[in-house]
Amino acid sequence: MTHILAITGYSGSGKTTLIEALLPELNKLGWRVNVIKHSHHDLELEPPRKDSARFRAAGAGEVMVVSPFRYAIVHELRGAAEPTLAEQIARLAPADLTLLEGFKSAEIPKIEIWRAANGKPLLYPDDASIIAIATDSMAQQAIPFLDLNDVPALARFVYDFFAKKP
Repeated sequence: MTHILAITGYSGSGKTTLIEALLPELNKLGWRVNVIKHSHHDLELEPPRKDSARFRAAGAGEVMVVSPFRYAIVHELRGAAEPTLAEQIARLAPADLTLLEGFKSAEIPKIEIWRAANGKPLLYPDDASIIAIATDSMAQQAIPFLDLNDVPALARFVYDFFAKKP
């Protein structure tokens, strides 16, 4: 079973940048890591004139595009409900950890990215599932505050947090 951790915070806080930096550090610790990014926007993964987009427009429920380098599956919801987080994770290859970008309301462990310069309040006082705060503005809080710029230490915190769990 994969461990699940969301990286959460306000828009512009650096969620994508942190996940991108954490991936090689977690790989160095021997972990295979998947990522799910939630978007509230329509996804345009290919130009409409490409064959795979034409297949979807013609009514295919799923289209798989395969090359010697990668493959992608595009699944059209066509009015169906967005899959649950559990359903999304089940579609991924096995991994030690699945990092999520977003998913603020999910009841799963989260690390909040917080920057004082953004002028936004901390989320953690109202979200008991936030296990730590990654910040460039160190301050005393009731939960661990981690240096946002020390990515190896952040990776080690994540690794150690889940190493204690079955």
